[in-house]
Amino acid sequence: MCGIVGYNGKGNNTLRILIDGLKALEYRGYDSAGVAYKNNEINIVKSVGKINELEQKIDFDIDTCMGIGHTRWATHGEVNLTNSHPHHVGDVTIVHNGIIENFNEIKKELMNNGYKFNTTTDTEIACGLIDYYYKECNDIKEALVKFMDKVKGSYALGVMTKDSDTIYSVRKDSPLIIAKGENGNFIASDTIAVSKYADSVMYLEENIIAEITNDSITLFDKDLKEVESNFKLIDKSVDNTDKCGYDHYMLKEIHEQPKVFRDTVSPYLENGIDSLIDTMPDFTKYNRIDIVACGSAYHTGLVGKSLIEEFADVPVNVEVASEYRYKKNFYDDKTLVIVVSQSGETADTLAALRKAKDDNIDTLAIVNVEGSTMAREADVLLKIKAGREIAVATTKAYSAQVAMLSLIALNLANAKGNIDKEEIKEILKDIKELPVKIENTILNSDYTNIAEAIYKNDNIFFIGRGIDYALSMEGSLKLKEISYINSQAYAAGELKHGTISLIEEGTPVIGILTEEDLILKTISNIEEVKSRGAVTIGVTNSDINSKFDYKIEVPKVHKLLQPLLTVVPLQLISYEVAKLRECSIDQPKNLAKSVTVE
Repeated sequence: MCGIVGYNGKGNNTLRILIDGLKALEYRGYDSAGVAYKNNEINIVKSVGKINELEQKIDFDIDTCMGIGHTRWATHGEVNLTNSHPHHVGDVTIVHNGIIENFNEIKKELMNNGYKFNTTTDTEIACGLIDYYYKECNDIKEALVKFMDKVKGSYALGVMTKDSDTIYSVRKDSPLIIAKGENGNFIASDTIAVSKYADSVMYLEENIIAEITNDSITLFDKDLKEVESNFKLIDKSVDNTDKCGYDHYMLKEIHEQPKVFRDTVSPYLENGIDSLIDTMPDFTKYNRIDIVACGSAYHTGLVGKSLIEEFADVPVNVEVASEYRYKKNFYDDKTLVIVVSQSGETADTLAALRKAKDDNIDTLAIVNVEGSTMAREADVLLKIKAGREIAVATTKAYSAQVAMLSLIALNLANAKGNIDKEEIKEILKDIKELPVKIENTILNSDYTNIAEAIYKNDNIFFIGRGIDYALSMEGSLKLKEISYINSQAYAAGELKHGTISLIEEGTPVIGILTEEDLILKTISNIEEVKSRGAVTIGVTNSDINSKFDYKIEVPKVHKLLQPLLTVVPLQLISYEVAKLRECSIDQPKNLAKSVTVE
């Protein structure tokens, strides 16, 4: 996901503010960066690569009080200086997040009207369209209204014109915040970009135009009538980007999981199981649950499916959001659609949420960002408390999502009388002790030795059954995300249906074995790959005698909580492998923290 920052203020440190903001957005992933600033005329400075390369090109002594900046993650057009943002056409300069789907059609129309383009981006076409309308009506706000009516797709825009000292912004299906501080006003794609300088923030609603001067922020609807703003103080405690001595943000965030678990579940269990019922919606009115998500959040849905179906006897359908939004869905008024997203802005998941709402289906969002679009649009919000997650590959947010789905399963099981008082006592005891057990799991095993044994391999396989298969999928994704190894997860029972042909001497196979009734069957699969030369690694909560080459034992807790312990070794193995391969762990190539385009 690209990053936007803009500033219009009274001081003379505009370029430093823009660069600081772009650096704060580095965690999102990008391949080029640039700034545009007003100094009698609009000047643009761009670079390919990291922001420090852009920084070296900038003269910070330049007298300017207004500018916009951008980190680009290439979608339309290759990574080069020409395609980098900001883009300038005629009298207009813009930065843009999102995708303009009908840009080819618009490009032809503009070229027929004398426009020439230098890039292969959709953003330059968007800039040209705004310039065309601006010249036609001589009012930038009217031009933006016409732009919104014309384009299809997603966008968050920061716009400057050569004859004005004002920044304008609009958005659709791509997040943008407006912020204000003592010395000026801001736009950004994330609060973290401006929290160093700003005091309060609001989330810009769709189809609203923001007019930002150095001392005012005015909002207009599409009829160009003023609308009220709703600013809230910035909670700067969640925007801490200090690594606290860790080599990488990912490692820091793995170590934060005990606290994240405690912070996420505690509000729901202040008075034991009774408060869990009081603080959550009534799930018993639903005969079916659809969980919709992408990536790691999808994997949490698979864990949630296993737990809810087993303990609450409610059928759960888990779908990848990019498929769910386009398929025929067989839901009714007794179906609950749960969307899961760390950012609350994932494009496909948001579209699935809106589809369900259009069909009058109840929706619930599990997200980490309270002011995000999903948090605002879902009927019910269950906020996880993972804090700011900087590393692209999620760890603590994944665990917090699993924790929330475990609470939903417990809520339903208790409400339906599927679980007795003694078992509830056992669960509450395990919940209280779990943060220490997570911490011990992080610290006690030698993940480096395992990583050294497998990091040179080109192919690694994860296998498991039941809930362990869902965890295998997350372990495999984590490994491929940050180490670039071709890692695949398979249901252990499917090995004989083709996959075992890929096992050869030295192939690492990581088996997850925590499903008590299925452990012996998975052990048989481990023996099958071992007999064909595989290097076997077992992650288990059982004292099994199978001769793994390496074995990691995790504490045994109630099944509702076991995934929160089992996933930790998978995260740390991935981290250590990527470290040995000297990969960019926090910002893997080609990946973005939040995917806000299809």
